[in-house]
Amino acid sequence: MSSHLRSLVDWLDDRTGVRSLLHEALYERVPGGARWRYVWGSTLVIAFVAQMITGTFLWMAYSPSTQTAWESVFYIQYEMPGGWLLRGLHHYMAHAMVVLLAIHFAQVVWDGAYRAPRELNFVIGVALMLVVFGLSLTGYLLPWDQKGYWATSVGTNLASQAPIVGPEVKKLAIGGVDYGHHTLTRFLALHAGVLPGLLIALLVPHIALFRRHGLHATEPLKGPDAMFWPDQLLKDSVAALGVLAAVLALTIYSGEAELTAPADPATPYNAARPEWYFLFLFQFLKWFPGELEVWGAFVIPGAVVTLLFLMPWIGRSRGGHLFNVGLLVVLLGGIILLTAQAIRDDYFATWYERTEANSDKYDASQAFLDAKQEAEHEAERVIALAQSPEKIPPTGALTLMAEDPFLQGPKLFTQHCAGCHTHEVDGRHKFDIEFDPKEFSRTAQNFGLNLVEIISPKPTAPNLWGVGDKLWMQSFMSPQLITDRNHFGYENSPFAQGEMVSFIQEAHGEELSEEERKAVDEAFASISIALWLDAGTTRLVHPDGLKELEEQATRGRELIAGGLAEVLESGMSCIDCHKYHDEGELGSAPDLTGYMSREWMIEFIRNPASERFYGEYNDRMPAFAPHDDPRMNQLDDKAIGLIVDWLRGDWVMPETVEAPLSD
Repeated sequence: MSSHLRSLVDWLDDRTGVRSLLHEALYERVPGGARWRYVWGSTLVIAFVAQMITGTFLWMAYSPSTQTAWESVFYIQYEMPGGWLLRGLHHYMAHAMVVLLAIHFAQVVWDGAYRAPRELNFVIGVALMLVVFGLSLTGYLLPWDQKGYWATSVGTNLASQAPIVGPEVKKLAIGGVDYGHHTLTRFLALHAGVLPGLLIALLVPHIALFRRHGLHATEPLKGPDAMFWPDQLLKDSVAALGVLAAVLALTIYSGEAELTAPADPATPYNAARPEWYFLFLFQFLKWFPGELEVWGAFVIPGAVVTLLFLMPWIGRSRGGHLFNVGLLVVLLGGIILLTAQAIRDDYFATWYERTEANSDKYDASQAFLDAKQEAEHEAERVIALAQSPEKIPPTGALTLMAEDPFLQGPKLFTQHCAGCHTHEVDGRHKFDIEFDPKEFSRTAQNFGLNLVEIISPKPTAPNLWGVGDKLWMQSFMSPQLITDRNHFGYENSPFAQGEMVSFIQEAHGEELSEEERKAVDEAFASISIALWLDAGTTRLVHPDGLKELEEQATRGRELIAGGLAEVLESGMSCIDCHKYHDEGELGSAPDLTGYMSREWMIEFIRNPASERFYGEYNDRMPAFAPHDDPRMNQLDDKAIGLIVDWLRGDWVMPETVEAPLSD
């Protein structure tokens, strides 16, 4: 040591007494010498310090309000340099703390280290354990995502069932009657202030009492007594580094801590579950339905916690200690068993076939898996939107979801359209893929391909998959396809024998010569191209391809406007029934001007019985809006627009399409 450094240390020692403090800390007697089984308390302290450090930096970027909490966590996770690593370390270290806590507690009870004179220190240790669980509970809500929101909501609703004080406890916890800004600020205050402060306040006397009474050595001793420095300190350091390395490896391996979609109080999250270390309580509560719930939620857990606090006095005798060890084995075994049972129930449909005997369990599991998959899908989508050039609006990320056709369209379609229509990928157009269909479906959304299926077993209206695209237009001009179940051949269709079907079938009559048939086919092909380009559902077409199609579309528009009469033997044309720009009249069939464009579809859904569309020939489809009495409106313009955009594949595509399909 240099003379300058020695002088500095001497100065510090003179002012603080640091040498004697270090000597006191390092030269503690370890009966029987250093052992690996003594390291768990130190690893817990290191884990807590790591949580304090990472939590402080997270706090610097976190904003606790319902419009900024998810957004700030998104910023930490995806935009802040190293933020994903910081959050991942904090997240997985919380899990590690629970595991280390269980090991430390089991070791203390197994070794009888709670006996006199260590009773008070054991009681403080049990209190510390409850504080750590409290930290886990309060931290779960802070991302303000669907998973945390609904899982915490279940927990606080459960707390409200407590006798006498339950409702007041819930109000106190969430800061009112509903979840909101106050809930987040209170949970943050608890998670980052009150509980860590309480933990430190308990940890200091816990360590002080530990030093006062010394280490409880396990018989038989493995060797002569030794000092904490250097062997036991080395073992503690190696164990602590091992924990840090394991958490770091887990963070890097997983890539990120989970962030589901922003919390939406109007959309229940049916796959809400607590973290894995509380799953046993979730499963345990299933044994106490209805009015018995208070037993599973308060009476029995309360009795168990009371027994834990009383262990030092129960374990004074050998019989009492054996009771404590037996209780420990039963508790840990029960926790493992209940956790495994909860996982098995949730994933039952993944591992077993559905039978009549297990139908209830299978269906419940499938509902959980479906909800989980949908939640993952929504989370991927909203994160992709938040990363797109549009970014998160000032009103919050929930607005991104509410205004996204890809997320809201299927919900609105299911609610308002699926009673008659189906949205099923036409079997003739199934994609021949060699990888996971679900993964393909998720990727397809980035190209404007709508592969979401909402299947009605007995549709009573056309299949709306691919509405407005080229295949849709071609199908209505094919004598075979126009009458299949996807178009006018659905159950009880009044159009199956209608004038449009007759017109198409007669136009393709068997008596045509080969040359005439070729001319008819080319004419209808040109018409379908014209309608397709006018509809504007050409997102997947390369600009060069569009230029080539435009020439054919020009010919198609001339045919629609009357030129078709010169091709067909019957001398009929589209404008004999339809209106097309300035040609034809309204009243007999839908206006083909901008057919299936966004504006056309919105107007059609508003009132299909309008003269512009089906008029008196409208087949049951209601007018969704507007009415003179707003209460009769089933949908507002925003909702109609979301449905239309979803059907047409018009949504924000976060990823750049570098090589659009040419056909």
